[in-house]
Amino acid sequence: MIPTPHINAKKEDIAKTVLMPGDPLRAKFIAETFLTDPRLVNNVRGVQGHTGTWKAVPVTVMASGMGIPSIGIYSWELFNFYDVDNIIRIGSAGALQDDLKLRDVVAGQGACTNSNYVKSFGLGDTATFAPIADFTLLSKAVEAAKEHGVNMRVGNLLASDTFYAAAGTGKNDEWKRMGVLAVEMESAALYANAAYAGKRGLCICTISDHIYRPEDNLSAEERQNSFTQMMEIALDTAVKMAAL
Repeated sequence: MIPTPHINAKKEDIAKTVLMPGDPLRAKFIAETFLTDPRLVNNVRGVQGHTGTWKAVPVTVMASGMGIPSIGIYSWELFNFYDVDNIIRIGSAGALQDDLKLRDVVAGQGACTNSNYVKSFGLGDTATFAPIADFTLLSKAVEAAKEHGVNMRVGNLLASDTFYAAAGTGKNDEWKRMGVLAVEMESAALYANAAYAGKRGLCICTISDHIYRPEDNLSAEERQNSFTQMMEIALDTAVKMAAL
């Protein structure tokens, strides 16, 4: 089923490793800043996908939109219809732990969630599926981070269905107590889709704000253009995966 309802690229236009920022403008920035000979291969609904090369390895950078339903659609189509092997989400996250600072880079070894997305895989009402990153993809990202001199924190993320919580319903204190590093909105769906398709998923995030320090907050423009450490780690991970 190519093209899909949401991607109008040809199969050969999409690389085996896809980097997925949420923001289409961040996808454009990465392609124009890092990739050699980038070309626009998808623009359905303005969700830009660009394919080029990094260190002679084909890489696609394509936006996922915001939230679990959105990345659920795009990663499903890429894994199942475009034969993509690896998807690395590169996004922003709100820190929960006190020692995390703006622009720190974190990787989601696991993806806690308050979403019912994983229920769609038919595991039963009483079953709990634990969405986790692919170990090979994660280990290569850790290698790449060390090579860039980045102390990338690895641990649990919270993939939340809600950005704004009604008064009295937020559980940030409880997630923090359980050691969850930061909150984002996509990793659980990516990991579940990767597991179902027998593919590899990983979420790497840059801390853009701190839940407990509201004054620590990057602007939209800074989030779009300043996450270069995370971008280079993800790009070099794609190179390492191509060498396997």
